[in-house]
Amino acid sequence: MIAVNPLDSASVLAAFGALGVLAVIFAESGLLVFGFFLPGDTLLFPAGVLCAGTAEQPARLALWQVLLCAAIGAVAGGQVGYLIGRHGGRALLARTSSRRVKGAASRAENLLARYGYGKALVIGRFVPLLRTVLHPVAGALGVPTRPFTLWQTVGGVLWSQALVLAGFTLGASVPAVDDYLLLLVAAVVVLSMLPLLVEARRTRRERRAEPEPEGHAEAEGSEGHAEAEGSEGDAEPGPRDEPQRRDQSGRHDR
Repeated sequence: MIAVNPLDSASVLAAFGALGVLAVIFAESGLLVFGFFLPGDTLLFPAGVLCAGTAEQPARLALWQVLLCAAIGAVAGGQVGYLIGRHGGRALLARTSSRRVKGAASRAENLLARYGYGKALVIGRFVPLLRTVLHPVAGALGVPTRPFTLWQTVGGVLWSQALVLAGFTLGASVPAVDDYLLLLVAAVVVLSMLPLLVEARRTRRERRAEPEPEGHAEAEGSEGHAEAEGSEGDAEPGPRDEPQRRDQSGRHDR
């Protein structure tokens, strides 16, 4: 019996190959809570590296199989996540006690509101944690099925194929790249976290730039108005001109 650690990309690839890519990417693309802990970027990139053969060692995985399984897993997982969101996603998110899940759900909702369906579903694919909860949140918010299916397919294919091909290109051009695989995976993790850091920094800037609450502004306005009235009350009234009376013909009365 083979012991497989689903959180370890090397273990998954060694045990199941391309089918392991399909299963893990499917779960990571839409299964709430459980998908949070599975590798995504750190599975696709090494899988691409293992597809590159060298003169000393042949390819251990078939590139076309990995590309196909990665695309199917990403698209099918996103669609299942959307259906989960449509049928009880809000209740599931409300019951979870994980701060990471709730924080990612809030970011996913803000992303959809900021960029619209198309950009949000494509950009969200490249952000760890966010891509797991983005599709269920889209379903819970009632995003129409047709635009969701279109853009999540575009995002899923772009994300999965780009990472696999990047790993394949590096594996084919750098000799003995397997010796540096752990360092490469760490670099992929750091790069994939950059969008989260950029978004957090932007959120802090927006909060600092927010105007003061209306209640505070009204209070200051009322204080200024009261001071103005007080100063007007202390001033002596000036002389008033007598209105000139006119008769119906428009001439002054004598």
